[in-house]
Amino acid sequence: QGLYLFDEPESALSPTRQLAMLQKMHRLIQADSQLIIATHSPILMAYPDSWIYRFSEDGICRQEYEETEQYRITRDFLNNYPRALQELLGD
Repeated sequence: QGLYLFDEPESALSPTRQLAMLQKMHRLIQADSQLIIATHSPILMAYPDSWIYRFSEDGICRQEYEETEQYRITRDFLNNYPRALQELLGD
């Protein structure tokens, strides 16, 4: 039990290790712990029933997972990476 604070833990983690972190997060939550995580990882943000807050110049607001910029950019890139690369890199 406890309160855990993480600041961008994904920065040193591969996607596979981020998935393993989700499992560890789940174990902590099942043991009645609370986690506060500052992240840009759409993998970590996907934890079920998590509350996601967006901090911007307009203030702080709660967002649904699929509304986050991280989710949308990752989804769009993976769903059509050739087009995304063409737009980013040109000829």
